[in-house]
Amino acid sequence: MQRLYVIMLDAWQHAGTRQRLFALAIPMILSNLSVPLVALVDSAVVGRLPHAYQLGAVAVGASLYAVMVWTCGFLRMGSTGFAAQAAGRNDQQALRSLLMQSLLLVVLLTALCVAIALPLLPQILQWMETSAELQGLAQEYFLIRMFGLPAALMMHVLVGWLLGIQNARAALWMLLLCNMVNIILDVYFVFGLDWEVAGAARASVIAEWSGALLGLYLAWRYVDKGPLLDFWQTLLRWQSWRPLLAVNRDILIRSLALQGVFFMVTFQGARLGDSTVAANALLLNGLLLCAYALDGLAHALEALTGHALGMQDKSALQRALALVSIYSLLASSVFAVLFWLFGDWFIALQTTIPSVQATAADYLPYLALLPLITVWSYVLDGLFIGATRAREMRNAMLLAVLVCAPIAWWLQSFGNHGLWIAFLLFMALRAGFLGFSARHLPSWFGIDQSAVR
Repeated sequence: MQRLYVIMLDAWQHAGTRQRLFALAIPMILSNLSVPLVALVDSAVVGRLPHAYQLGAVAVGASLYAVMVWTCGFLRMGSTGFAAQAAGRNDQQALRSLLMQSLLLVVLLTALCVAIALPLLPQILQWMETSAELQGLAQEYFLIRMFGLPAALMMHVLVGWLLGIQNARAALWMLLLCNMVNIILDVYFVFGLDWEVAGAARASVIAEWSGALLGLYLAWRYVDKGPLLDFWQTLLRWQSWRPLLAVNRDILIRSLALQGVFFMVTFQGARLGDSTVAANALLLNGLLLCAYALDGLAHALEALTGHALGMQDKSALQRALALVSIYSLLASSVFAVLFWLFGDWFIALQTTIPSVQATAADYLPYLALLPLITVWSYVLDGLFIGATRAREMRNAMLLAVLVCAPIAWWLQSFGNHGLWIAFLLFMALRAGFLGFSARHLPSWFGIDQSAVR
């Protein structure tokens, strides 16, 4: 305990670590907060249409789309860790190869997602047992959003790569453009052009491509323009792909498990009624708001961790981890208090439908607890991603799902309260298993982090 106190105090007093952390975290927090703002605007705009099934359709369609995009989040995570470590070694060729390899993966993953999702979409909507009106609008929303999938995946790669080279401002401009375009077009398409649910989907597609194109331009400015012959020889050599593919494989498995949990929350909520699934979506927007703010600190930790490992600087890593933990705990406590005191206002801001407001109000205490439980998952994710220790992340996530699944099954009889209790338990288990894996942190130094584990 005394050693922990000494580490925390040293981190708090170390001006250089604090400056680097803020230089990375503040742009990422600002850009990340704009992401759930888009979801809030979608809910606020569509929530002012006359029917609950319209808001429910956006919730279901966006959830299905998010399963694919967030599952492919390994594109960002893998890019950040490897780019940060390459930047720590000042290896420009590795940075260039990483960017091109990741963009090629985007092409393959887009084709794979389309091939899997389109045939399964009608069956998935039927399984949800929602109203026919909701199913039809959800399918329309999802199919429109698919046109933005390549851009959304490219943004994963570009944000991760830019953050890895510790250029958080470039990532900020890319995400801000995407999200601001989404907000403006959302209001115009839904109300100005009267496109309703389809308008919200079209706004998102245009916004995603705007952000991706700006990201490509910014990355081109910073990437090394070395000899093309050496570059293609490296790119075509299988050995150069193995570390990236191995890490992405494990993060993919981890992300599939995580998105499966979020999808089951939507799926089970839909079975409990249109108002319940809509209310849960509004509450989860609160979690997204908190998560994206805390992820700004976690993203900074990713870059600092990778850079410290690349330089083999154990003290720098300890200070970064301690400082991010302190600020993350403070931020999560603020979110918990705000949700507890102003949760009703938060729901009213998103919808004027009385049945949805009343349903959401019953579950606000769970939303207030979430930041205090989930904060440690975000911090530890940043640590493991920066170290490219994807195997530990995968194992912790799978263990949390396996332990929580039978308990969640038993809690079904408690309705939506049981669903939220199971969700809180899952988040706590996820953080606990990650923390247990982090006990091996001192052994990470002196090991080639680019090696396939």
